[in-house]
Amino acid sequence: MPTLATITAYLDRHLRTREIVDYPGAWNGLQIENGGAVTKITAAVDACEAVIAETVQCGATLLLVHHGLFWSGVQPLVGAVRRKIKLALEHDLALYSSHLPLDLHPKHGNNVLLAKALGFRNCAPFFDHKGQAIGVRAAVSLSLEELVRRTERAVDGPVHVCPGGPARVRRVGIVTGGAGGDVATAAAEGVDTFITGEGPHWSYTAAEELGVNLLYAGHYATETFGVKALTEHLSKRFRVPWEFIDHPTGL
Repeated sequence: MPTLATITAYLDRHLRTREIVDYPGAWNGLQIENGGAVTKITAAVDACEAVIAETVQCGATLLLVHHGLFWSGVQPLVGAVRRKIKLALEHDLALYSSHLPLDLHPKHGNNVLLAKALGFRNCAPFFDHKGQAIGVRAAVSLSLEELVRRTERAVDGPVHVCPGGPARVRRVGIVTGGAGGDVATAAAEGVDTFITGEGPHWSYTAAEELGVNLLYAGHYATETFGVKALTEHLSKRFRVPWEFIDHPTGL
C-alpha cells in the first residue's frame, strides 16, 4: 500500500508544485494530511462539501482537486469550512490541490488535454502569466462552426460563442477556466480565436472589438481533464484504485 508521503512527494516533483507561481489562495500541494495510508484516490474539480462527502462515502483516503479549500484566504472554522475539515479529519481523508501547476502541465494539464481532445497537434506555449506560459496555442485551418462542434464534443456540453473574429480559424489559443476577462492578452499574443471556460459580461463585447472569436466552454467542463488524467496516472503508478467525483456547476 502506498503512503501519503510517497504520493505527495511524487506529485510535488511531477507537477513542479513549488516552482509554479500561482494566485495566493491556491495553496498548491497537500492541504490536509491523513494518517499516512492511501487505499483509494478520488479526483474532483472543487473541494466543496458535496465532493468531500461523496469521497468519504466511497471510502477514499486521498482527494485530488483543482480548486482547493483556501481560495478566500484565512477564514474562521465555522459553517461549511468547519464541516468540510471536520469530515475529512474524522474519516482520515487527505486532500491535495493543484491549480496552475496542473493547468500548464505538458502531459496531464487541462490545456494540453483539451487541445488534444480538439484534435490539435504540435501545440506551443501561450498566454504569459507572471513570467510563465499557462496555456497552449495551435495553428489550424477550420471553420468556426467546426471548431465549435469539436469543442462541444470535447466538453460534452454547450459552448457559448462570441463570433468576433474570422469565419476561418487559423490561430487558436486555449486557457481553461475563467480567463475570458483576459481576452485582450490573448489577442495581443496573435490568436484569432480564444477558447476558455467563462468570462465576465464585458468580455463578449471586448472580443468583438478586438476582432477575436471567443468560445466559453464552461469553467467546470474545461477543468475536468487534468484531475482525471493525473489521478489515473497515479492509480497505475502506485497500484491504487481511483474514481472521479463529478459535481458540475454548469458554469
